[in-house]
Amino acid sequence: MLATRTLKNVLTFQVNFSLLLKKSKIALIKAEDALKSEGESKAKLERLRFKSETTPSQNKNAENELKKEALPVWICFQNLKEKIVKETKISDQHLTPEILLHLITPECRLFNARLTAELENLFKNDPFWGFYWPGGQALKRPDLVKGKSVLDVGCGCGATSIAAIKKNAKYALANDTDEAAGCSVLVNAELNSIDLCKLFISSRNLIGSPVEEEVICIGDLFYDEEIADILFPWLDNLADAGKMILIGDPGRHGLSTTKMPFLTKLAAYDLTANCCIENKGFKNVFVWKFR
Repeated sequence: MLATRTLKNVLTFQVNFSLLLKKSKIALIKAEDALKSEGESKAKLERLRFKSETTPSQNKNAENELKKEALPVWICFQNLKEKIVKETKISDQHLTPEILLHLITPECRLFNARLTAELENLFKNDPFWGFYWPGGQALKRPDLVKGKSVLDVGCGCGATSIAAIKKNAKYALANDTDEAAGCSVLVNAELNSIDLCKLFISSRNLIGSPVEEEVICIGDLFYDEEIADILFPWLDNLADAGKMILIGDPGRHGLSTTKMPFLTKLAAYDLTANCCIENKGFKNVFVWKFR
């Protein structure tokens, strides 16, 4: 019998999509600590993580409420998957061609489309997950995650999480507040035959919160100084806690000269020609280690 367990002050549940498809019923999977165990890691399940600020162990009705909510959430997720596959092309035209990704390319109607009511209703937010940003591409290269747990902040299409699992990370938590990004991660993970038992997806805003993962990867989030001023104190606290923090960035405004003393350059790469065009003239991308 599947059990719910309190995981600090946040409960994590996952929907077993295979059982939903075959038996049309909801399965609540064990909390994250159980899912990381050796026995659970052998099950090939598609997963979506749900986090709640309540504590169902204190409320016996909470599990039933979650079951009632899970089916419509799953249906919504399936609809998103269909839209993502329809509106993207599978591409390997980037710095890591060994990873195939569903991306919005020049051949897609969304690439240069004017905003119409139809397109506006496709996704709730701008589909940033449909592009493979240069900082994210750079983060696929450092071989620093073997045997470690990885948090992919602002994960977008999920390429960093996918690469981490390919490099034998313990597991990867793909985090993005856009639920369509979470769906994109799953679509791309399936495309690359990733072990879904090592992939977790969260749409909760984790910035400012303590995290359990050993390696934190951030690609292309430093688009202005305002967001940098929010991220840096958080990263500073995580570094004090012993976390390894890797930043991929082509030189955006957020990484101003006042921020550079916190960073150590680990690698630099030349962007492909199409990446230069798509990213307004950036020609290089860098991997930095925070402190």
